[in-house]
Amino acid sequence: MRKNRSPAPPVSCPLLECMSIIGGAWAPNVIWYLRGGPRRFSELRADIPLVSPKVLTTRLREMEEDGVVLRRVMPTSPPSVEYELTPLGARLVPAIEAIAEVGEELKKTRAKKRGKAIPGARESFRGRRRVAAGS
Repeated sequence: MRKNRSPAPPVSCPLLECMSIIGGAWAPNVIWYLRGGPRRFSELRADIPLVSPKVLTTRLREMEEDGVVLRRVMPTSPPSVEYELTPLGARLVPAIEAIAEVGEELKKTRAKKRGKAIPGARESFRGRRRVAAGS
């Protein structure tokens, strides 16, 4: 067996800390939609229709405890609540965007391997190379 040349992770691994937040169910979606600014609970529910109110509430509370999301009660009648990213939460946005970009590349690669057409692309007859539409 080859020796692992990577340094040992710190006792409290920063990568695991980050992944414990963005790895939670629906957390990347919440961060994605809050990157555009404050959203009310009902707006987040509309943005992420597959999440149940209970799970969304739980996730928002966890993210608030972790210092990623700020919960603000608005002095209205009836009271409404807005959620927004904290500066720490905003630092996760580039990571989520990078993961989304890699996800798009993975979808294309998998579609190619399965022989499925990629929307917006056409296939040349020589070499089976995919060419972007309009090229």
